[in-house]
Amino acid sequence: MTTTLSSSLLAWLRCFETAARHHSFTRAAEELCVTQGAVSQQVKQLEQWLGRPLFVRTPRALTPTREGERLRLVLRESFEAIAGALSQLRRRGEAGPVSLSCSPSFAMRWLTPRMGSFFRDHADIGLRVQGEFQALDRGRMLREGIDAAVRFDPGAYRDVHARRFLDEWLLPVASPAFVAAHPELRCPADLRGELLLHDASPWDGAGEFDEWGAWLEQAGVTVPDLTHGQRFNLSQLAIGAALAGQGVAMGRTALVLEDLQAGRLVDLFGLHLPSQAAYYFVSAQGQRPEVAAIEAWLVTEGAAFGAQRDQWRKASGKARTPATRPSRTPRTRRPGQ
Repeated sequence: MTTTLSSSLLAWLRCFETAARHHSFTRAAEELCVTQGAVSQQVKQLEQWLGRPLFVRTPRALTPTREGERLRLVLRESFEAIAGALSQLRRRGEAGPVSLSCSPSFAMRWLTPRMGSFFRDHADIGLRVQGEFQALDRGRMLREGIDAAVRFDPGAYRDVHARRFLDEWLLPVASPAFVAAHPELRCPADLRGELLLHDASPWDGAGEFDEWGAWLEQAGVTVPDLTHGQRFNLSQLAIGAALAGQGVAMGRTALVLEDLQAGRLVDLFGLHLPSQAAYYFVSAQGQRPEVAAIEAWLVTEGAAFGAQRDQWRKASGKARTPATRPSRTPRTRRPGQ
């Protein structure tokens, strides 16, 4: 028997696929810009039409049944194929600018100051940068027309092309004025929770205190009131607060090296921790030449910055990894010393 894919049936299938992907009617409603009740009703109509349940509904979880999981996989592949075909047809008709989704803090402090060199070498390539840090997969990139992205996270990408082009180091930073006003901060053990500035969303899925927690653990220090500091949803905002003398931020070298070299920020303890996250260039499979050119440029720029950063760490003469425990002696030259 042939089934006609009516507009109503297609709408039911879209609601079901979105809810199954998120395991939530609420999150599906947010993506589809409709109410939670509308999504639930559409799925219910699909279940009635099929004559079988597609979800096991509990107060805590929305889990596809065996038949629901089978349908979800088929729909995912089908919708991605449609989105990919439409994207290719649109590009053949009119090659617009490349859409680059980028972690906002990285875009503001590292990427945009370097983009002049890219345009000098690739004047024929348009580039539209969009700041965001939500997780990516191939389906979302195809659905939303995202040609490529830069993400700061631990990696673990599966269905997209992902290339790590720059690693990262973590180090506490503060303004010279803040350091002068807090001479008691002689080693990590002197830190207090109310002095800390947190990027509460370092990457999608990270905890609010992951970066500070990892650095303190490797430094062999416990801060009981770790949660008392100011919290921001962007590293750029935490760094801005540090520049304004409001506390100690966990710096990432890609975002703070220029300020450190200019003396606007101080490497507080000379204690650097390799981050579990890095910067990745991400694209859907089958990237066009313009996207490949952006990737090659980022790899080159990342290598150049990494060499510059490593030279600075070596020249500073005080940068250490947390393999050795810090003593309670000053690690940073204070203003006036």
